[in-house]
Parts: sequence; C-alpha cells; structure tokens
Amino acid sequence: MNLQSELNKAPLFQNLELLANQVVEGFISGIHKSPFHGFSAEFAEHKIYNVGESTKHIDWKLYAKTDKLYTKRYEEETNLRCHMILDNSASMYYPEIKNLTIDNLNKVGFSVLAIAALMNVLKRQRDAVGLSVYSDGYHYYSPEKGSERHRQMLLAKLSEISLDTRPAQQTETYTYLHQIAEKIKRRSLIFLFTDMFQANIEDGKLFDALRHLKYNKHEVVLFHVLDKDTELHFNFDHAPKRFLDVETGEHIDLYSDTVKDVYERSIENQLEALKLKCAQYKIKYVDIDVKAHFHRVLNTFMVERQKFV
Repeated sequence: MNLQSELNKAPLFQNLELLANQVVEGFISGIHKSPFHGFSAEFAEHKIYNVGESTKHIDWKLYAKTDKLYTKRYEEETNLRCHMILDNSASMYYPEIKNLTIDNLNKVGFSVLAIAALMNVLKRQRDAVGLSVYSDGYHYYSPEKGSERHRQMLLAKLSEISLDTRPAQQTETYTYLHQIAEKIKRRSLIFLFTDMFQANIEDGKLFDALRHLKYNKHEVVLFHVLDKDTELHFNFDHAPKRFLDVETGEHIDLYSDTVKDVYERSIENQLEALKLKCAQYKIKYVDIDVKAHFHRVLNTFMVERQKFV
C-alpha cells in the first residue's frame, strides 16, 4: 500500500500526528546535506548505571547483549521554550477547500500542520511548547510544557481548529498579541502564523504589539502565510468575478486582469514596508506560500534554535 496516496485520499487532520511525523522525517532524511547540525540531543557515550539514578536513559539493547546496565549520556540537552501563535480569523481559511490534503492546503491548514511538525521536532529535542489561538477573541492559551500528555492536548486543539467551518469574521491582531505577550513570562522562541490581513487597523498598532512580543528578551519569528499565486500575484482567469472581504463582508465585481498590475504594485509595497518594520524591531520575517513545502518553516526553526540556545 502506498502510504502517501492513502493519506492524500483521507481528510488530512484525522491523521495530523502521522502527517506531522511524515513531514519531519522527510526533512531529517535530507538534513545531512544541509548546514544544520545538532538536530537532536546528540548521543555522546555510555556510562555505568549507578543505583538510585533515573532509569530513563538506560540502554536496554546494550543490557541484552552485555547483561550490564549502562546509561546514554548526551552532549546537548536544552530546555528551550517555544510558543506558537495562530491567527484563526476568517481570512486564514482562504482558499476555500472542502477536503484538506497535504497537497491542497489553505492558510490555516498549512499553519496547523506546520505547527504540528514543529511540535514533533520539539518533542525530539526534549523542548517545551505552548500554544495561543486568536480570532475575534483570545480563544486559547496553553503555557509551555514538554510532557506527552500536553503535546497530545495541543494536537487535539489543532485538529479541532482545522475542522472549523465557521471561523470568526473579524480580528484585532494587535489586541491579542499584547495579551499573549503579557502571558509569556519566561524567555521563549515565539512563532506567529498569520496572513497579516485585518480591517480597520490604525497605523503602528500592529507593530507596537509585535514589539511587545520582544519583551523579556523573546525571539520572534513572523511566518507570513499567503496563497502567493492569487494573493500576491493575483492570478485568476479572465472571467468576471466577485471578490469578497471575508472579514468585513464587502465585495467588488471586476475582471481581475484590469487591476492586476496595480494590485501587484500595491501588495509589493505593503510587503516591503512589513519587512522593513520587522527588521527595525529585530523580528525574523519569513514569507510562506501554502503551495510550497514545509522545509522553509523547519529550516527557519533550526537556524533560530541554534541562535537561541
């Protein structure tokens, strides 16, 4: 049986943990070709087990061969704390897809699977992970923990989000980022998944909130999630279309090719301003295409983790 083809036929998020593991295994298989080392706590040597020590790292395979108890000693065992922030507003559910698959994702679907994959990596690294979810309210918060029970709870929440068919229409990202910043007390690596679309935002408010996330010496990575083909390049067929703002309900009827050039210049200017502001506040900006692979997210994590620890 072809595992990939079978998974692609099923609703994606019934298999969230399995697919997250698949994404990470694919990444690991090529990591020896990349400059990223120390992906997991590297095994260094064995030492004789002493009575009273934890049995957690006993090498049972070696015991079966030698009839002696040895434990594994590791070169790196860190206590990285990582907090994931997910924008769950209506615009994140674009494009509208009835059955999400790993090859056919909207923005929230990509973000959910990317977070699950990062959680898989954090588990391997023995690091702690937390999660915040917002839309028209600050709907979910879970602090950073490293237990398997905690990870399963977060996976269940992410699966629930992916199945939501009635997302909240409007959001005030800056309001909830301030609230999230107040909750994260200990220094953490923070990943924000958002499309940065919001109605009626006052200039400066969003970046004040992003700057607040840098409080307590947190490191912040902004994953700017877009369907680049349509949202960046405005590639639609030449038939007349109704374009709807899912967060305000406003709409406009037009032929896409009549505004394509103006639209592309406008969105490029907005993105350049966003990148400059992120650079000013020392926030890592990473543009993400939902049609692309997850390696960009995982590579970013590896680079930022090395700098963080």
